This record gives sequence, structure tokens and C-alpha cells, in this order.
Amino acid sequence: MDYVRLGRTGLQVSPLCLGTMNFGPFTSEEDSFAIMDQALALGINFFDTANVYGWKLGQGVTEQIIGRWYAQGGGRRDKTVIATKVFGRMGDGPNDRRLSAYHIRRACEESLRRLQTDHIDLYQMHHIDRDTPWEEVWQAMEQLVREGKVLYVGSSNFAGWHIAQANEAAAQRHFMGLVSEQSLYNLNARMVELEVLPVCAAYGLGVIPWSPLGGGLLGGVLQKEAAGRRASEQMQKSIDKHRPQIEAYEAFCAELGEEPANVALAWLLHNPVVTAPIIGPRTMDQLTGPMRALELTLSPEALARLDEIWPGPGGAAPEAYAW
Repeated sequence: MDYVRLGRTGLQVSPLCLGTMNFGPFTSEEDSFAIMDQALALGINFFDTANVYGWKLGQGVTEQIIGRWYAQGGGRRDKTVIATKVFGRMGDGPNDRRLSAYHIRRACEESLRRLQTDHIDLYQMHHIDRDTPWEEVWQAMEQLVREGKVLYVGSSNFAGWHIAQANEAAAQRHFMGLVSEQSLYNLNARMVELEVLPVCAAYGLGVIPWSPLGGGLLGGVLQKEAAGRRASEQMQKSIDKHRPQIEAYEAFCAELGEEPANVALAWLLHNPVVTAPIIGPRTMDQLTGPMRALELTLSPEALARLDEIWPGPGGAAPEAYAW
């Protein structure tokens, strides 16, 4: 495994990040433990979760599963870089959500308890909070860093100007600010190329793409359809909407002799601002299969063909829409 730096930091992480959102709702605790053990065996040291995962209000089901996995010992905690998130609703009270200093402090303590650890390596704001000033957010984060409960701070689902605003406010406080941004990014969702990716490159944030396979759209969905696997109603609508592109894409992947999922991941990995796409396996096969993407190098001709099939917004703003 060739590790990469998380943005401008000195922290070394695997170029694939293990997403844990399925742990609990779709993957049993026993199978989740086996997937995490195998991830470590494969060299994946970067794990991503969130306090709301598990989707039972206030329980942090997925964090609890990871915490019980850590509690088995064997150096599991020391071998992983754990990233979790704050913002989502964790209770019925008015302060049980968003990014007030009150909620950040409380949410962090609760995540630490569930994860059975004394620190969070990457604490990510799950969404922008337009009602809380950056002075308050950074004061809360700085205190957690001083106490050793948080090492790095990241964002998720931020617009480009939010990232710039956040890091300029942090610089005024002589604080490191954001080191990563977790964004929706894949061949079929390239809007972040306009402003989010350029601002991440400018400020040294590592991009952590979520849904790198477009919810399965880029994972050989027509192959699975032909094999008799029924898609959900929502996925079927996406297939119908993008069928000509998907047909062209899967045919091109067949020409390359590669699985569509691995081509989609390799396409993300060729971008130097991308640190690690998040793979969210429900099964062991969904963990081991994507490892091929780390060995796959796409030629300039292949990248150009993918741009033809899945055209982006035209590059960075403002040239993409002004000229």
C-alpha cells in the first residue's frame, strides 16, 4: 500500500477510505468487524464514520460498532485514522444539532465515548451552519485540539466560498483550519470541479469523495441488470435517465478489460487534489474488489474518452461558464 498525505498535513492515509455508513443498518456487527479487520490487513488505515450513522436518533449506532471493534484490542485503534462528523440532529432539543460551540463540545464527547477512544483524528463538520459565526466554531474546535481530543478538522458538503471563508477566519486566529473536504464527486456528479476542487487545491485540503460510484450507477449496473438483479425504484429511474451514457461507459470498461467500479475509482485517484475516495462496503467482496483500482492507471486517451461519456462542467470557474 502506497500511503498519501491528507491534504497539506503530514498525516499518511491509505488512498482508499473505508466508509462505515452501512454498518448497523445493512451490515451486521459481526460482518462489520470482519470487514474492518480485512481492511487493516489490506493496508486500509483510513476509516470514515459520522455520529448520525445508524439512523437511530441520538444513538450513534455505527460509532458504537466501531468502538466495540476497537475494544477488542490488538492495536486496532493505533492502526487506524478515524474520521467522524458533527452537525446532524442527535436529540430533540434545540441545541442537539448544527455547529454551536455548545453542540460541538457535547457531540465530540459523545463520539469519543461511543468510539471508545480518547481522540478523533479528523473531526469533520458534516454541513455548513449559516447561523453560527466562524469565531464560535473555531473557538470550540481550538479548545478540542488543545485538549488533545481532536487532531485535525475537516469539512463535508461545503461550497467553495465556505471553505475560503472558514480558512481565512482560522488564519486570523493562527489556527490550522480545514485540512480536508468530503464532497459528492464521481464521473456523473462533477459540479465540485467548478469551485470546490480549485479552492481545496489552493488551501491545501485533501478531497475525500463520497459516493464515488454514484450510488451504484458506475458499478456495472447494466451488467447486474442483465444478470437478473433488480434495482431499487430510485436506481431504476437513474438508469433510465442515463442509460445511453451507462451503456457507452460499460462498453468502454469492457474494452479496457476492467470492472466499471474500478475504472470509476481510478478516474478519481488520478486527480492530485483527491486524497481517498470512500468505499462503503456492505459485504467483504465489496471491500476487496476495489483494491484493483489502486493498480489501474488510465491513459490520457482513456481519460479523454471518459470525459466524452461523462462530461463535467467544463473545468474550473469562471472560465467554465464565462468564456
